[in-house]
Amino acid sequence: MLHSSPRSSPRRHRRAQDSTSRHPLANHAVDVFQESELAGESEDGEWGMVDRMRLWRHDALMQHLYETASFWGDKILSWTNDPNDAFWLAQTYFMTHQYSRAERLLTRPFPAVVPSQPGATNEDAHPMRGVSAMGNVSFDTKGKSKEIDLQAGSTPRLPMGPADLVRLPEELQARVSRLVDMSVACRYLAAQCQVRQGNWSDALEMLGEANPFRHSDRSGAAVPNVDGGIKVEASMCHLRGILMLKLNRGEQAKLCFMEALTLDVKCYDAFSQLIGGEMMTPDEEWEFVQGLAYKHQTPDDADFIQLMYTSRLRKYKHAEEHALTRHRLVEDYRLSDNPDVLYSFADALCTQRRWADCYVITTRILELVTFHDATLPLHIACMYHLSHLRSKLFVLAHELVDKEPENPISWYAVGVWYLSADKWSQARQYFSKTSLMDPRFAPAWIAFAHTFAMEGEHDHAVTAYSTCARMFLGSHLPLLFIGMEQITLSNHQLADEALHAAHAACDSDPLLINELGVMAFTHGEYEKAAQLFERSLELAQVTQSSERSWMATYLNLGTCFRKLKDYEKAKQNYQRVLEIEPQHRQGLGFLGMVYHFQDEVDKAIVKYHEALSVDPINNHIIELLNLALESNIACGSWERVYPGGEEAFRAMMASLKNKFAKKGVEARQGDGNRSEEAMSVG
Repeated sequence: MLHSSPRSSPRRHRRAQDSTSRHPLANHAVDVFQESELAGESEDGEWGMVDRMRLWRHDALMQHLYETASFWGDKILSWTNDPNDAFWLAQTYFMTHQYSRAERLLTRPFPAVVPSQPGATNEDAHPMRGVSAMGNVSFDTKGKSKEIDLQAGSTPRLPMGPADLVRLPEELQARVSRLVDMSVACRYLAAQCQVRQGNWSDALEMLGEANPFRHSDRSGAAVPNVDGGIKVEASMCHLRGILMLKLNRGEQAKLCFMEALTLDVKCYDAFSQLIGGEMMTPDEEWEFVQGLAYKHQTPDDADFIQLMYTSRLRKYKHAEEHALTRHRLVEDYRLSDNPDVLYSFADALCTQRRWADCYVITTRILELVTFHDATLPLHIACMYHLSHLRSKLFVLAHELVDKEPENPISWYAVGVWYLSADKWSQARQYFSKTSLMDPRFAPAWIAFAHTFAMEGEHDHAVTAYSTCARMFLGSHLPLLFIGMEQITLSNHQLADEALHAAHAACDSDPLLINELGVMAFTHGEYEKAAQLFERSLELAQVTQSSERSWMATYLNLGTCFRKLKDYEKAKQNYQRVLEIEPQHRQGLGFLGMVYHFQDEVDKAIVKYHEALSVDPINNHIIELLNLALESNIACGSWERVYPGGEEAFRAMMASLKNKFAKKGVEARQGDGNRSEEAMSVG
């Protein structure tokens, strides 16, 4: 049950201000509703009709009765013509998705009295504090006399239309102004209405290409908001960044979001766009977030805000700092079961490729909240990598589509299920649908390109990855995947360029270091390749990742040592692969080659047979096995088979062949004596 609204405002009663007093909308730091709520009250607290209707409007908004709020709000505005009442009526229209109607209300003329204050200071003239006082309408709020004289004292509505100000008489034009020209909050709301209508250029013109208050004395990171709330200036910068994204101006959008978060660290929407949209590299986002003015803006809550933001950063670096951050959030702030804090744990496990552990945490998050936008992509990724969860992925995709058909993540889940079933075309359709619904959803773009790569369409995959790289400038993953595709296509120069560009963005991803090692191996730089593979495994151990994910790196490192003729180290790495997966066919085959090189032919033959038991039609292993069997004539080693080794043995065999060939010629020359010789021999 909702509590009934109190008869009086919870705020302390104040005397009604003079009609020439400053309008609260002129200062973005003042509550818009406060002055209008109290301006009509008399000293004895008796309310009139307008005050009662304002209370109805307020309660209707709080109880989501938007039609009720707009109905009574329209009557209030007809009586008062007060810009405050117009603002709240426009808010009501906005909440009911009547964006055009709200915009028209915010851009129509209202009475305004331009103050003439010769002694006004620069502070008073600051645009964030408004340029004029609004409204000269005041009512005597005592008893029935107000209700009787209400209509007689009201101000008639001014003309409406595209040229509403031009149609006014000249003597009135100096005394009227649009709400968007008198109030920053109204200008911001009007821009929001234009954004919802898809008029991005008009909305950007309403806000301005750049922050008009940037060089003001009362603007900046070190200037806290007066009432401790969120600065409208920061909200405007965030909205400006959204418009820049709509207009495909990504770099300017990034600067707008950075400015919004710099002005007010509480503006989480700007933080989400920067970090969630991967607009900054891991090093850039760490330096930027740690350098925000938390202490100046929120001295009491600075540590908590910084910890929450740090927990959302990518986990490729600063593993100890991230672990300490999560520990403090759990122990100091008692947020052990908070979805956002649990997401930080899951994100770290996903980065370490510990899919089973990550799945446990994401499952817990989705038990707490049905839909968590940041967690669901991780949850879906875990179900893709853990093959025994594919059936659950199918069920989850259906549930999401049934419950949240308008959310792009629902269709992304459908696409991932088709991807797990190797149905590339169907998966591509759903990933395309997801990216159309939300062009800033990075996992859909990456998965869309993966479908081409898995299908063998490497050129199309490179094109898709390139599009993703242009959209998400702070992510190294598209560049990494481009490099991997170019390696497959043997375009080594292009692969080098892509991989080094990815390394410049993130130098601590073990997978990227592994691919750089592959390129060094391709160029014949075996020592450098071995160093890169060792570095990759070192980073993987730092992140405590599953060793199964790095079997290929162990295999690559062993091959480098084999090329360098360091057979003992090569053997160690191949044996490490077989410890992780005993039936690894390449590990068995390569270990057999090492034994073969070390003249341990018996062991080599055993490993070749084991490899062929896993992969019976591997022609390379079959050829190596034949060589081993040929060389294992007697004891398994040429030195033990014949003194002098293989060359001496082959020379002896050649001499015997020549000897028996000569005897065959002599036998054919003496046919008469053949039978006797044969009998004597017998």
